[in-house]
Amino acid sequence: DVDILQQYSQALAQYKARNFDAALKLLADVKIAAPHWKKSFLQEAYIRREQGEFLLEVDVLKELLPRFDLNNPDEKILAADAWSLFGSVNQQLGRTRQAVESFRMSAHLEGGGQKSCTEISNALFAATSAEDFSAADFRALYDDYKRYSADITPYARKIYRHGKIRVGFLSADFQWHVVMAWSWALLTELDKNFFATYCYSASAEVDAVTEHMRKSADVWRDISSLTDAQAAELIRDDEIDILFDLGGHTAGNRLRVAMYCPATVQISGVGYMNSTGLDGVDYFLSDVHCAGDASAMREYFTEKILILPQTHICYNSPIKLEPADKPPCRAKGYVTFGSFNQYGKITDTILTAWKKILDAVPSSRLILKHKIFNTASGRDFVSGRLKNFGIDPAQVDMRPYSANHVAEYNDVDIALDTFPYVGGVTTCEALYMGVPVVSLYGGRHGTRFGLSILSNVGLDELAVDNLNDYVQRAVALAGNWELLDILRKNLRGMMIRSPLMDSASYVRAVEQAFAAILNIERDV
Repeated sequence: DVDILQQYSQALAQYKARNFDAALKLLADVKIAAPHWKKSFLQEAYIRREQGEFLLEVDVLKELLPRFDLNNPDEKILAADAWSLFGSVNQQLGRTRQAVESFRMSAHLEGGGQKSCTEISNALFAATSAEDFSAADFRALYDDYKRYSADITPYARKIYRHGKIRVGFLSADFQWHVVMAWSWALLTELDKNFFATYCYSASAEVDAVTEHMRKSADVWRDISSLTDAQAAELIRDDEIDILFDLGGHTAGNRLRVAMYCPATVQISGVGYMNSTGLDGVDYFLSDVHCAGDASAMREYFTEKILILPQTHICYNSPIKLEPADKPPCRAKGYVTFGSFNQYGKITDTILTAWKKILDAVPSSRLILKHKIFNTASGRDFVSGRLKNFGIDPAQVDMRPYSANHVAEYNDVDIALDTFPYVGGVTTCEALYMGVPVVSLYGGRHGTRFGLSILSNVGLDELAVDNLNDYVQRAVALAGNWELLDILRKNLRGMMIRSPLMDSASYVRAVEQAFAAILNIERDV
């Protein structure tokens, strides 16, 4: 029907102009006139996602998903998109298992290749938050990724002996992105006398960070419009010694390029905290704290673990704001805990611990901050979950997304980390603002970032390996206001003087590791 198509086109135009209410009104008319036309439901789900109305998005998708005819090729494509959206929204809501299975369904419907691999990457990233995800569960997803990459034939390994070691960095995040807080030194401070840097940008987005990176690199390549095979061929032609994938299974990644083995050696890490699970990636960059018992870690890794002596990340803070002179407990008379991590990282285990902490510290409060709190439905949803764990929602300050979230650390006395997907840059930001962080770690590599960060800053006693100690450390810290005073005043200086922000020492350690693995490949 011409009128329906026109209305749908108008709704799309309003959506692109971010006039969401107008778009929804047009789509409502389309749904009444053509209730079996599934594109209108799918578009409504996209709008609800943009609005942050995650519960309404779930309702739309639950109505839509059973109605697809998967024998119809056109509907199968739409269904793959819808299942991906369903995975994403469940991830936002902390329903990790549902998210993983939804992404896997989307990958299956995509039928293989890049799009299927993207959905398995989404599933692997979501699984980072799962408490009950075993090494076997991860391996099943790695096998999915490999099966959907059956079209890839790796290059034969080739050894080069250039005057300088050529290091290629593969990333979709050469813009202002949280990963830049950790990779800046790695990208800009390698010794130009011994290393030549090549940047392979998987994004066409450009900002001031991009321009700085472009000037810093010896060679800059925009691969955003290239296929995986074309990008791999370009890297091969550049005769790269070490290809460093900075994205892992995060959004926009080009891990399939690494599967071609276009360089002598492929490495991953820094921007992603777990194994890629791919045979073509040779090494994963870690440190003594994150690697822990490397032999125990091996069941989660397909790569060899490359262990740096102190830290495998180097924090470069963009924060200009100074911490408050005193912790807020001094003015308010009670302790405020806080977690600015993604809501989807908040597991049942952590809520159980937070309940015990709040009960043990009289008059204490908790600040949570995430875009789920932008809407009344999101706040109601979280309130219901808090009540299920015996936490009074009136004791919790649910704060929406804001561009200047760092300033709100001045309202927090003690930050509480999530588990098993712990904070990374979020933890660094809290510490840089003078807020101590209590972190729980386990056996998986990705659970140990808090341990590594805190150990390098000199606060290793705030990283613990069991829930009872997590609760006790938080409660003890809440009872020591003099220590909170000292930390508020000195934490930033402690960080700046620590290995975590010592870019010169960090880069030298990375350079030595690069040279060592290349010598192994060259059989020196």
